[in-house]
Amino acid sequence: MTSSPALEKTVDKILNQSENELLFSLKQSLDDSKNTLSNSLSSLEQEYDKILVDGKKEADKLQKQITGSAALEARNKQLLLVEDSVAKVFAKAIEKLNDLVRNEDYTKLVFQLLDESVKGLGTSNVIVECNSKDKSVIQSILSKFPGATLSSNTVNCLGGVIVKSKDGSMSFDNTIDARIERLKPLIRKDIAIRFGR
Repeated sequence: MTSSPALEKTVDKILNQSENELLFSLKQSLDDSKNTLSNSLSSLEQEYDKILVDGKKEADKLQKQITGSAALEARNKQLLLVEDSVAKVFAKAIEKLNDLVRNEDYTKLVFQLLDESVKGLGTSNVIVECNSKDKSVIQSILSKFPGATLSSNTVNCLGGVIVKSKDGSMSFDNTIDARIERLKPLIRKDIAIRFGR
């Protein structure tokens, strides 16, 4: 994953600032050490080595924190962009589905949705609900489902059917809207895998 010039500039600025602060600290330590040099040269060398090691550790720690924070921020931005793109794709798909022509292919789709719903409920004694655009489509295929009746109620959906057992104990929402909602998590997962997240 490439980083932006602004991010690199920010990281360089922070690292330079940390380096300057570290160098300032080292210079101060060196000045103090010169005063005590005549008293104890060996302890001075030990202290100098300790300062260098501690400074290196601190610089490494800061570098890891900055890099980790920047990577997390970049990942979060990427996830937001992917989610935004997925939402836009769903909105466009729904817009196209809303203007769907009720032709022979659509009739076959509704037949499959109705057949799947009846089989899912395990009974042919069902009441079929649909939107107002699909009433004629449902009526044309309902004779292939003995025991099924078309409800006078309409459903606010893009298309498809809601099938209920006549005793009201079971219901199967097989509208296009419900199918889209069931597919959204799978589509998001697939997109996340494709983007390596």
